[in-house]
Amino acid sequence: MTTFVIIGGGLAGAKAAETLRAEGFDGRVVLVGEETERPYERPPLSKGYLIGSDPREKAFVHEESWYAAHDIELRLADRATMLDRAARLVTLDGVTELAYDKLLLATGSRVRQLDVPGAHVEGVRYLRTLQEADALRAAFTEDAEVVIVGAGWIGLEGAAAARTHGGQVSIVEADTLPLRRVLGDEVATIYRDLHAAHGVKFHFGSGVREIKADNGHVSGVVLSDGTELPADTVLVGIGIRPATELAEAAGLDVDNGVVTDERLRTSDPAVYACGDVANSYHPMIGTRLRVEHWANALNGGKAAAKCMLDQDFVYDRVPYFYSDQYADYLGKSSGGIGMEYSGYVEPGGYDQVVFRGSVPDLEFIAFWVKDGRVLAGMNANVWDVVDPIQALVRAGYAGKSVDLAALADPKVPLVDLISGSS
Repeated sequence: MTTFVIIGGGLAGAKAAETLRAEGFDGRVVLVGEETERPYERPPLSKGYLIGSDPREKAFVHEESWYAAHDIELRLADRATMLDRAARLVTLDGVTELAYDKLLLATGSRVRQLDVPGAHVEGVRYLRTLQEADALRAAFTEDAEVVIVGAGWIGLEGAAAARTHGGQVSIVEADTLPLRRVLGDEVATIYRDLHAAHGVKFHFGSGVREIKADNGHVSGVVLSDGTELPADTVLVGIGIRPATELAEAAGLDVDNGVVTDERLRTSDPAVYACGDVANSYHPMIGTRLRVEHWANALNGGKAAAKCMLDQDFVYDRVPYFYSDQYADYLGKSSGGIGMEYSGYVEPGGYDQVVFRGSVPDLEFIAFWVKDGRVLAGMNANVWDVVDPIQALVRAGYAGKSVDLAALADPKVPLVDLISGSS
């Protein structure tokens, strides 16, 4: 019997297994995950579940019974420790060997650890697993003193959740604005002002020198300039790194992730990679990208399954992610921003940001433009526009420019800009 093994029990791995069955594969499918929980999605960890608006169960990709019903061998709390490509064997926890015909690496990523004195005391937390979300949800109580290290997506969504629960929040960030490398100064300023309006205190241009403890539990954070912030809980959000250990040991090509082509094939034709761990060639953009977002896990898992089945399939979706801060997905119900971002722009890789709508009212679309070409767009509290935004991005990467005055005019339908691009 043909055996496909999937290493990684997250969203990408679960969607790959689901798609294999949906596409008619009747061989053996083994899904291996390090965690004790069955596959779940990560966005609820920093959004609905952490805020308290969604139940824990909503995070799971499938019901527990789904795996047996679809003849998926789900192996939880197992870690792949060795990959023998010549023999096509993967070893779990140094003991159990699994033979495969094709293998998918969907190992995801690991959080970057804070390396300062006191970084491992009780109350210093990260947000990558469901158990960590459980702990943070319990810690985000009214009047809790919360210090967040890092003003990226995890840091800002964590801040919004803590404030929603009534906590006092300070954010420590080495840069001059939150999300500046991702969004640039123009939109990063909007997020700074949003959080400041909700009572978050920023400490920009600063790092952490030490974390203090009282009876083994965090009590404060000493910044690089000597400032001490009181803390009951510290959330560290300083980025993630691809979990490439298995691939590296097996001699696969690795460069900021497992290198793949546009069909998600690695340097070994029997091994594929998708999700956070994959640095894949993107035909639209013309370079390799490693995308660390939910949509890439969701769609990459599906794409990898089709490619493993030798379908004529190229993975070229427009990069996409979303974030809700002081808002739900339907809008700014509490003076916040629900947003969707489509496209890709390197830091500093644009000429200007063109705004359509009202930034003061937090209802706008921002377009990152270079030489008149749209490279990315973000709709904030404006809905049902992702398709035309992505069409503009595809046109932009194809070399087509748009009328920037019309791009900024809400009275001009976005679809008209697509047809009128030159």
